[in-house]
Amino acid sequence: MPLFYTVAEGASAIGMGSMLLPLILMLALMYFLMIRPESKRKKQAEEMRNSLKKGDQITTIGGIMGKIVHVGEDSIVIETSDDRVRMELTKWAVSTNNSNPPADKRAKKAKEDKEEPAKIEEGSDNETK
Repeated sequence: MPLFYTVAEGASAIGMGSMLLPLILMLALMYFLMIRPESKRKKQAEEMRNSLKKGDQITTIGGIMGKIVHVGEDSIVIETSDDRVRMELTKWAVSTNNSNPPADKRAKKAKEDKEEPAKIEEGSDNETK
């Protein structure tokens, strides 16, 4: 058996191990950047849909806005206008709950409300005559 055949066989075993490591790293990276965040979003949407209650203002995935008047196990009834038009929808059709924004948005609004506009001192050089 020629010498270069034996060297090639030994090198291929090392080469397979070194090629397997980047593949595993790419799969782990794809999981943490794509799959895990999507499952978190699905879980949050499911929690939001299960916590719907009478009186909440919602928006559907089709863009219909309304107020919930009845909540069932798998469906809700919304009132869409002053004419008391009522529609029955499944819960999975709800896109957002406008009655209670997420906690991070509430914190931003509270912070914006606390900020005061800048005051101009009297007698400063910036005044125009």
